[in-house]
This record gives sequence, structure tokens and C-alpha cells, in this order.
Amino acid sequence: MAKTEKTHGPGYKVLLVEDHPMFREHLGQLINRDLGMSVCGEADNIRDAMQLIHERQPDIAIVDITLRGSSGLELLKDIKAQGLNLNVLVLSMHDEELYAERALRAGAKGYITKNEASTEVVKAIRCVMKGEVYASKQMTAKLLGRFSQKRTPPELAGMVTLADRELEVFQMLGRGKSTREIAQSLNLGETTVETYRARIKEKLQLRSAAELYLRAGEWVREHGA
Repeated sequence: MAKTEKTHGPGYKVLLVEDHPMFREHLGQLINRDLGMSVCGEADNIRDAMQLIHERQPDIAIVDITLRGSSGLELLKDIKAQGLNLNVLVLSMHDEELYAERALRAGAKGYITKNEASTEVVKAIRCVMKGEVYASKQMTAKLLGRFSQKRTPPELAGMVTLADRELEVFQMLGRGKSTREIAQSLNLGETTVETYRARIKEKLQLRSAAELYLRAGEWVREHGA
């Protein structure tokens, strides 16, 4: 669902890509009030987001990881693959340790969680618009600790080995989606989804489909994925 231009403030044009209408509204108000930028469009899925990027040519896109029917990581990859000159800040509810590095690798200029204060969100947007990369102090410390000690937190063991698409399939399984539903949502063949399932089971050392659904369901409940 794409929306037409809703505000006409001065400064940079901002595209909001987020699947929760109330949060989009709150974020738009924050951007207009504290940053003097203007929201040039809103989308809750990749197709509409790409259309608005080409039509409105925003200066920055603020993207959630969870979008209707797909993942914000896939949007980041599409933007990068098309060589579009667009700053992207990922603003998500998901765990920084699992997603921040993936987002930055896919082309994002910053990653911030939704539980941060509004002042920190404003800081992150300004940082990205200055051409810098934003990461929270906590995330920077965690990443440096992981690289220096080459150690992954126990709760993320196995999860960090999943490729982006495998992680997306894992989360959809945790939300109770069937192979057919996942295939339709991601525009993949059912055989391809089955291949992803097999890889996930192998990487997480799970013995059965029942164990896979149980682990995925627990992950979604604990991490809000």
C-alpha cells in the first residue's frame, strides 16, 4: 500500500517503509517536527517502496525489517543492485546483534531499534544524512567484542549462520506459515522453500520438522520476529 505525498516541509525528502500505520504516523510527526524534513511517501511492502523510490527520489528511506510479504533486507539488496543513490536507515524492533550487521552488509547506512528514545532516532537520521554510518553504542560495543573475541552469544549460536533468506523463512515458519504460504509470499517455488527448510534444520542441528516449528515458534515469541 503506497501513499501519495502527505507533507511538504523544507529540507530533505523522506520515504517511510513500515508495515504499522500508527508507527508510520508517529515517525512522520517526529521527522516533520524535529528535523524539518518532509515525508514524500509511505509504503508497507517492497514493490510499492521501489515504485516510490523511482517516482519521488527521496534523500533517505527509513525501513523496517518486517514488511508486508517480505523483508526489509530484500529491499536493501534491491536498492543496492539497482545502484540507487539512496541513504537507508533501518529502524526495527528486531535484535541488533542478529540484524544490524546483515542490514549494513546489505547497504544500510545505519541500524536503530524502535525502543530507542525519539532523540536517538533523530540523531541517527542526522548522522546518516551527513554521510556517516550510525550504530548505537551498545551495538558498536557488541560487534567489537564479537570481532575481538571471535565469540557469539549463546542465544544466537546457530542463528548467525543462517543466510538472510533462510532467516526469513525461519521467521515465517515461527509465525505458523506453511511451505505453500511461504512460497507464495516470497515468490519462490515450494521446492526452493523445502531446500531452505532443510538447510535451516542442518545448521540448527534439528532432527525433524516438529523440532523446526518448535524452535521457530520460540524464536518469534522471544524476539518479536
